[in-house]
This record gives sequence, structure tokens and C-alpha cells, in this order.
Amino acid sequence: MNNRYSRQELFSPIGKDGQQRIFNKHVLIIGAGALGTASAEALARAGIGKLTIVDRDYVEWSNLQRQQLYTENDANNRIPKVIAAKDRLTDINSTVDIEAIIADASVVELETWVKKVNLIIDATDNFETRMIINDVSQKYGVPWIYGACVGSYGISYTIIPEKTPCLSCILETVPLGGLTCDTAGIINPAVNMVVSHQISEALKILVGDWDSLRNKLVSFDLWKNHYTSINVDKLKNEDCPSCGVKRSYPFLSFENQTKSAVLCGRDSVQIRPSVPVVRNLEALEKLFMNQGGTVQRNPYLLSYTVNSHRLVIFKDGRVLVHGTKDITEAKSLYHKYLG
Repeated sequence: MNNRYSRQELFSPIGKDGQQRIFNKHVLIIGAGALGTASAEALARAGIGKLTIVDRDYVEWSNLQRQQLYTENDANNRIPKVIAAKDRLTDINSTVDIEAIIADASVVELETWVKKVNLIIDATDNFETRMIINDVSQKYGVPWIYGACVGSYGISYTIIPEKTPCLSCILETVPLGGLTCDTAGIINPAVNMVVSHQISEALKILVGDWDSLRNKLVSFDLWKNHYTSINVDKLKNEDCPSCGVKRSYPFLSFENQTKSAVLCGRDSVQIRPSVPVVRNLEALEKLFMNQGGTVQRNPYLLSYTVNSHRLVIFKDGRVLVHGTKDITEAKSLYHKYLG
């Protein structure tokens, strides 16, 4: 055990002192899918002191192609992702304190968790959660590393409160209707590339080497051989409601969160987006036609039936998820197919 981290300690920017700093740190990973499992394994192997991993879902067969901590047995038994991840990570490095939380990462929970950690790694599957992470990060002064991938495309950006533009500065509004792994697919090398960027930045933060941070937004498309690195410093906005002079942390407010309600007397949940949106039903029809299931559209709504659930999507952004009364399950299906 004495030489477990010897190769990492030989890397002069880390060294023995940096290794001790890594051991003294606590990282929160939101999401235990492809990005989350790869990031968790990399940090466990690097000797992180504590990992808190949050995810609401269980292991499915379609996860095994890219979510590296899981096995066929986990999929057969529908083991919650964080439980399966903790078991595997404990086998990899029993010295790491791993906290597995089966939960939806909502405002109340994130505000509780963030007070105990040194860094947040984004491995979630939707922008609403990312914007909540962004506001929590700014409110409590905890750095976070944004990462996302779909198809052969990936993107990553490191956000340091009071120093860099926040995600709200860059995006201004929450993007809706984006592609997801379930609608556009994904290849494993795109996952690994994003994680390489995220964990490299994470290690710099954990050892305190702030001067070596990238300070740029990177994006790439491995299939098309594209790589871009953009300086976004000028996008920092003094009027930003999340990190500006008169910040109000809008995504921590109820009115800016996706609204969910179980419909009385029906096996259905209604979901309304956090901001006004006009859905392109024709484009969604084309997207869903390639996914299997049954798609029906009229001028007012689109119905998509897959397995035992049916999603009815209206032009104004509302979605009815039929076949469940479980709001968590309904939100999972909503983000799975609509981003």
C-alpha cells in the first residue's frame, strides 16, 4: 500500500504533498451514468478521501456499453446505480469513503450536500439540474466542472465562483429539446474524452494548482475530427442573476424549476418546463421514429409510446407521462427523451 500512488506522486505538479491534499478532499458527483462512473473510478484510483455519488436510477442493459462500473448482474437485478458503483469502487480502493445517495438532485438536497464538499462534478443528464448546480456553486463558493456528451460530441468547462463566467453567463437561458444519448446515441470514446478533461481539471483544483486550470471551454467531435478551445472570459456578466453584482440565484427559486404533478384519478404525471418553450412536434416525430415504439402526431400534440409508458408532448412544452404515478420515474423519462 505504501507505493500505491507512487507514479502519481512522481508527477511533480502533484507530488507527495499534493497526494495528501487529494486524500483530504471531498468530491460530489451528480449522476452515476457514463460520465459519473468514469469520473468516480478515476478519482477513487487517484486516492480521493471521500466521494459522494448521487443518482436516482438503476442499472439497465443499455448502460453497459459505456458505464464502466456496472455488470450484467447489476442490470439483471436492476441494482440502483449508486449502490452498484459503491460496491465496485470499494473493490478498487477500499480506503475511499464512498457515500451513495439514491435521490433526485433537487434544490433542497443540493444545498445540503454542497456545504460539505470541495468540488462538484457534473455528470447529470439535463440542463435544469446543471443550472441548479450552477446557482448552488455560486451561492456557496464551491467550484464545479461542467461536462456533457452525446453521439461523438463532447464539451467541458470549469467554473470557479468569483473568477470565471458561470454557466448562466454563457447560456443566458436554459436550452431545451436537446439531443440525448437515448435519442442520438453515444460512443464510448466521447465519454472518455470528456472525463479526461473533467478529471484533469479536478486534480488541479484538489491539489490547489489554480494557475494550471484551462480557463477555456472545450468542445470536440471525435467522429468529425473537430476540436475547439474557446476563451469565454469576456462573457462574464456583471448583471448575471447567478454570479453578478445583484445576484438572486434564480434557479434555486420554485418558479424556475420544472413543475410536476400527479393527475387525479389517472395513472399519469404532468410535467411543465421551467421556462416557456415552443416544441417543434414535427422535428420530435422524426427523432422518435428512429427509437422504436409508436409515434402519432396531430397539429396540437405528439404521442410517443415506448414499453409501458406513453409521453404526450404539447406545443407549449407540457408533457403528460402516462403509465406511472411516480414523479421521479416520470421526470427520468422526460429527461431521457427530451433532454
